Amino acid sequence: MTESRKEIRNLAIIAHVDHGKTTLLDGLLRQTGVFRVNQEVEDRVMDSEDIERERGITIHAKNTAIDYEGVRIQLVDTPGHADFGGEVERVLGMVDAVLLLVDAVEGVMPQTRFVLGKALERGLKPLVVVNKIDRPEQRAAAVLDEVFDLLVELGADDSQLDFPVVYASAKQGTAALEANAERKDLRPLLDMILELAPAPNVDPDGPLQFQAVTLGYDDFLGRLVIGRVERGKLDRGRIVTRVLRDGSKENFRVTKLFAAHGLDRVEREQAVAGEICLIAGVDSIEIGDTICDPDHLEALPRIEIDPPTVRVRFSVNTSPLAGQEGKFVTSRQIKERLVREALSNVSVRISESDTPDSFEVAGRGELQIAVLIESMRREGYEFSVSRPEIIVREIAGQNCEPVEDVLIEVPEESAGSVMEKLSSRKGRMTHLEHRENRTVLRFVVPSRGLFGYRAEFLTDTRGEGILYRTVSGYEPVSGDLSARGVGAIVASEPGKTTAHAINNIQERSTMFLDAGVTVYEGQIVGENRRPKDMNVNICRGKKLTNVRASGKDDAAILTPPRPITIESALEWIEADELLEVTPKSLRLRKRILPSNLRKRV
Repeated sequence: MTESRKEIRNLAIIAHVDHGKTTLLDGLLRQTGVFRVNQEVEDRVMDSEDIERERGITIHAKNTAIDYEGVRIQLVDTPGHADFGGEVERVLGMVDAVLLLVDAVEGVMPQTRFVLGKALERGLKPLVVVNKIDRPEQRAAAVLDEVFDLLVELGADDSQLDFPVVYASAKQGTAALEANAERKDLRPLLDMILELAPAPNVDPDGPLQFQAVTLGYDDFLGRLVIGRVERGKLDRGRIVTRVLRDGSKENFRVTKLFAAHGLDRVEREQAVAGEICLIAGVDSIEIGDTICDPDHLEALPRIEIDPPTVRVRFSVNTSPLAGQEGKFVTSRQIKERLVREALSNVSVRISESDTPDSFEVAGRGELQIAVLIESMRREGYEFSVSRPEIIVREIAGQNCEPVEDVLIEVPEESAGSVMEKLSSRKGRMTHLEHRENRTVLRFVVPSRGLFGYRAEFLTDTRGEGILYRTVSGYEPVSGDLSARGVGAIVASEPGKTTAHAINNIQERSTMFLDAGVTVYEGQIVGENRRPKDMNVNICRGKKLTNVRASGKDDAAILTPPRPITIESALEWIEADELLEVTPKSLRLRKRILPSNLRKRV
């Protein structure tokens, strides 16, 4: 018998990247007294991982809970970047409503469409928060119209179209029911949640059903499983059964049971249907597995997410400098780490490649792949990565490729070059709008057409442009694209780079390395201004003679090198090149190192 648990509300906070989800969550934690009045707390406290804080984005979904007016509000903070959409898709099954944040200036963006579409498919009720209302250029009325139009376009029903609205400034920790009303605190938002967010309608007396949605690890407790109790009660110390993907079963004892409150884990003896909790006691489990009562084995539907769109190959590092910086360098160690990643991240797929020492890793975008690479190198792994490739799918007997919605905001004088470049990359413009001295453009572009474009975009817009992208679907393959327009400067001799050699070549190239860096034959040390590759002895020193000049020799003045990042390297390399990753270094190299062998190929 189902009943409504009015003492609980389950909500996910969804939005486009950088619209203020995590900042709003900070405000809600302060408003409900989770932090002391005089307590010093970092901004975006839920972004607890090092990479999240460095990049300023949420990568993994995290849950917390606050108490307000006798009601426990369980909140899930979700990533805003399109590449981590798999995190959003799987946590939506734990909630009954969504807080949709929209920037009062930027309005509806590509990722807003993606996450809202997933929420509507599950029948979740949206509660709209127009954030950053304190900005003087806010256009709240127009943004609200955009949200309504998007809901209509996505097929929302009447109850979903009748959404409540709160106008907030997450940074100030204030909200109001009217755009121009006085704002004091976030009580109007909390009151709206209590009044209009639906309570979970569950059966607390039925046989147990709990689905694994997120996995974690604790040095003392081992594997941790986060999910929502869908039916019945979950008790600490109880014997339960895990139902696997293939229908097989495994019994284990729930050794620990926790619930979130603020930033802490609170140990519990029991969790009832409708509550989000965390359990320990099982060593191996996959996301989507159902934990049931041993006498009532009823598996919940598996968590299905959109398929990956991009793949790369991870392989053992075979360069002359291999093994000097990394701790884990063998194919077995690399494979074990990738398999662990696939267990905890359902949007990443791992498969064997055509060679024994390489593995194919498929994900939702270059940023997701880049974050995995960065995480592995910080853990001490050393490996090589190939150029990203799109994953072609056959739909209705036709080969189709992923296409992306691209939203661009640039100064007016840069709009022409942006339109020209994206048109040459098979993009088609769908919208153009002028806002004061800026131009807003929307394009539909094949994913492969955007490889390597971000660096060009920043150059064309002098660093003043903003580009957002998200995968929107699949379309028939649109033909061949032109290759990289520049060549590579390749080291022809091993040794250390010299200022003399760099000074002679820097006028017709952009260097990636400074003087005094150890290189090997076949390593890429710079970018040629012309399309063809150029082999250079970058280690050549200045010849000394006994003839003195009438004046002193001019000192070599070197242009600072362009630093290599994981994202820029993945966009830059071609099919015959690799990115070499170690805990201390990022190097670009040719797949075949000796120049005489490259010529034969």
